[in-house]
Amino acid sequence: MELILITTAFIAGFVALKCNLPPLVGFLLAGFGLHAMGYTSNDTIVTLADLGVTLLLFTIGLKLDIKTLLSKEIWAGATIHNLLTTAIFAVFILFFKFIGVSSLAAMSMEQVVLLAFALSFSSTVFAVKSLQEKGEMNATYGTLAIGILVMQDIFAVVFLTASTGKLPEWYAIALFVLPFMRPIFYKLLDKVGHGEMLVLFGIFFALVVGAGLFELVGMKPDLGALILGMLLAGHKKASELSKSLFNLKELFLVCFFLNIGLSEQPTLSGFALALLFLLMLPLKGILYFVVLNTFKFRVRTSLLASLSLFNFSEFGLIVGGLAFKMGWMSGDILVALALAVSISFVLSAPINRKGHELYQRSSRWLKEHAAEKLNVRDQLINPGSAQILILGMGRIGTGAYDELRNRYGKISLGIEVREEAAREHKNHGRNVISGDATDPDFWERILDTANVKLVLLAMPHHQGNQTALEQLKSRNFKGQIAAIAEYPDQLETLVDQGVNAAFNIYSEAGSGFARHVCDQLQLDFTPPPKP
Repeated sequence: MELILITTAFIAGFVALKCNLPPLVGFLLAGFGLHAMGYTSNDTIVTLADLGVTLLLFTIGLKLDIKTLLSKEIWAGATIHNLLTTAIFAVFILFFKFIGVSSLAAMSMEQVVLLAFALSFSSTVFAVKSLQEKGEMNATYGTLAIGILVMQDIFAVVFLTASTGKLPEWYAIALFVLPFMRPIFYKLLDKVGHGEMLVLFGIFFALVVGAGLFELVGMKPDLGALILGMLLAGHKKASELSKSLFNLKELFLVCFFLNIGLSEQPTLSGFALALLFLLMLPLKGILYFVVLNTFKFRVRTSLLASLSLFNFSEFGLIVGGLAFKMGWMSGDILVALALAVSISFVLSAPINRKGHELYQRSSRWLKEHAAEKLNVRDQLINPGSAQILILGMGRIGTGAYDELRNRYGKISLGIEVREEAAREHKNHGRNVISGDATDPDFWERILDTANVKLVLLAMPHHQGNQTALEQLKSRNFKGQIAAIAEYPDQLETLVDQGVNAAFNIYSEAGSGFARHVCDQLQLDFTPPPKP
């Protein structure tokens, strides 16, 4: 069976990729297809799927600043949206019940609200996967979406605890000691190095210290993984740890999407009810946009965040399974939930991929806030007298900035999407501001680029550099553009799209190392005589 699952998942994921869809869409369809052929989920797939979700939440925590959750647009926005969506969805479900939908006929008011509550959540797994594929996890709209999803995870923990009547053990209070153990965790992370022990450290802290410890005291294991990740987020190796777990997490999440399709047998009545649920999905997206826009974010930020959350959540299946087990929900509704969640992923994937294009089309008729009233994250940008813009201030961007400053003085301006990283650069004396260079409005928010002669595209994701290049070309930038890439085919694409110079970060690292050694050691070799 394992060979069939792996083969089917690979073929389906590959076909989805070639159709410009995320591979997860192929995995979902593969699960449904295998189920139709008589295959079902098993304990191994469920376990691997759970491991994937746990590692996902741990890596989210590694990139999450606790101050993000404390901002009013996150906690208040998530709460307002959850309450409004639950109330409106409940009205729609009651309407469906009133017009004679048989599966809903026997539901009480409490059960209707429970179903609406389950449908109000968005998928953490899908949103994060989508943001990672676009390289926009740290974009303003990406951090907003993730913050709202984390708040929803907290709501989920509260609900599951209340609905099962199971309170945490009395010794769960010991968990409050964890923040005080952060210095010990940091020292241990310092000592594990950069190889397989770093990966093992991440797995140990996610699954044992986080998920295992929380489960031991009667709390949701996934929440433990998220919190442990947040405790480690301030460490200098947090980003490296997240990257070391990336491929392992991605592999386990294949099982998560397969498991959704393998777990339920689609029925005609369940499919019909799922379609009714999907009719409510646009309302959910509109509410996200209205709530975020109320907090004075730009149209682009509000729209792209809403599109990232434009789906139903796997949490709906957890609620549905619990309700079915307790006799609050019929089997048809549980099947409909599974289908609605899966189909919402299929619908949301191409919409998210076209997010920037949808914004460009809709920005003409969506009213923007006045510049002086915008949220502090979306204020206008003044590049001053900068002659060089460096988009992406990671290791490569920072190295380029320092080299250019040594050669030409303070003529560069660094653009870094992460606010905390931008502040850190400023503390080190670099001219760096926070901004999203893939944002079509980013270039419009720059007050004057007349002095800019060179733009370096140094973002870690190829798609992000491509998007920034498209924005520069669309605005008829007259200066020169240089970009980095990891693979030869990416270099060819960048050159074809108009960059003046493209550099392979691996091959250039070798030549750069040689130049540095020769310059620093002042070596003077005698060339061999000509034959």
